[in-house]
Parts: sequence; C-alpha cells; structure tokens
Amino acid sequence: MTTKELQLLAERNRKRLVEVVFRAKAGHIGGDLSCLNVMTALYFHVMQGLDPQNPKATDRDRFVLSKGHCVEALYVTLEAKEFLKPEILDTLGQYGSILSGHPTIEVPGIEVNSGALGHGLSIGVGMAIAAKMDKKPWKTYVLMGDGEQGEGSIYEAAMAGHKYQLDNLVAIIDRNRLQISGNTEDVMPLDSIRERWTAFGWDVTDMNGDDMADIVKTFAAIDYTNGKPHLLISHTTKGRGVSFMEGIAKWHHGVLNEEQCKEAVAEIEQRIKDLEG
Repeated sequence: MTTKELQLLAERNRKRLVEVVFRAKAGHIGGDLSCLNVMTALYFHVMQGLDPQNPKATDRDRFVLSKGHCVEALYVTLEAKEFLKPEILDTLGQYGSILSGHPTIEVPGIEVNSGALGHGLSIGVGMAIAAKMDKKPWKTYVLMGDGEQGEGSIYEAAMAGHKYQLDNLVAIIDRNRLQISGNTEDVMPLDSIRERWTAFGWDVTDMNGDDMADIVKTFAAIDYTNGKPHLLISHTTKGRGVSFMEGIAKWHHGVLNEEQCKEAVAEIEQRIKDLEG
C-alpha cells in the first residue's frame, strides 16, 4: 500500500473504532486511537505472511499487543485484514461474544492472550528466540504502552533480547505520555527512553506515530541483520484523530455519548472525504 492508502485505511479504521466502542459502551479509546496508525501500518505494509485463510501459517510474522487494554484497535485492524467478520466485531460488549476486553487466542489472528502489563515483551523475546533456533525468517513485533514501562519484567526481557542478539525482534512504545492516572512523567518518569534502551544494547529509533509517512520510513530503515533488537519510540497523541479527546487523560478509558459519537464520526468522515479527494 502507498502512504496515502495507509492513511485512508487508518481513518476508516478510526471511524469503525469509534462506532464499535460507542456501541459496546466500553473501551480504552484514547490509547486505541494513539496506536491505530502504527497498527494499520504493521498489518498492511510491514508484516509478512499474514493469511486470514491460514492464521497459523508457519512463516507468518508475529504480533503481540502487550498493552492489551487497547484491543479494540486490534479488533478493527483484524476486521480490515479480514480475520474478523463485521458481524463478529459487532458483538463486542455483548454476553457470549468471543471478543473480550483484552486479546485472547479464541479470536482468529491473535497469537497470545495478553494484557497483564509487562508480559508482552517477554513473550516476544521467546518467539524471536524460537525463530532463531529454527532458522526461520519471520519476525516478531511487540507493541507496548508508555505507562507500561514501569513494569520491571520489561527490563528483564530487554536484557535477554540483547543477550540473544534478537535482530528479528521489534518493540514499539506508544509514547502518548498519558496513562490512567495522569502524565507518565508525574506517575513514573520515563525520559530519557532512548538512553535507557540504548544502554540495554538495543537499536533505538524515534518516530512520529501520528504521521503515516514517518511510520513507513522508520520501519523501512530497520536493519534486521545488525545483531541488535530494535526499539521504536512512537511519539503519539492520546485520542489521536478526535479533537475533543486529544491529549486528555480521562479518555484513557471513556464511553462516548451519542452526541460525542456523532461529532467524532463527522470529524473523521471529513478527513476520509479529503483523502478520497
């Protein structure tokens, strides 16, 4: 896909996300919106071997959503990729649905149960080691939250990633600077992330996660043969793409009322119209 096509798809996914969360009356919409561009780029431009007809294809790239509470963004992405049928996604929030508030392997296209914060990178390290041991070409991508960086298990995984020279592993931090209890730098300061992860022996790159062109360029520049695991610090905006949510901590988990839903959808539809141009 071209960058413009990815932008358009991300906006269509964003509209679907807002509608799904509104209907379900639950969802971590702020973080969903901040990571949606990256997730769209991963599934439609970066990751290889993904096949809705064969979700367990041997050489598929793997994705782990460590910040599992933002599963709604993953659900709409899987629907767009045709792993999920629309009628299944519409059951989110209903009794008996296979769709939970965190990823589960009952859902086609989801690799592991996740959402207990701090666990995803350790799982990703294990996957990447397995690929190395089996001499397989597939890669592993792990998306973490920035508030999640307070979990000590992440740094054990970081050390292991360096020890085993996992250049087939890409970790992404959704750096929107807001978590459920406020600004990350007030709760548990993270800066400078770059120096911290560089000291752990990782190949570290900053990217603008609100800008699809920069996302595409950054992923394209990864050297998967340099003997180092890769960390992308994705600088994003909480609530990205819905103006009244952007940069507001309360939308970490928030339920839209009908008027807010209509306002958000209208805003996104205008961008879709402009991109279709």
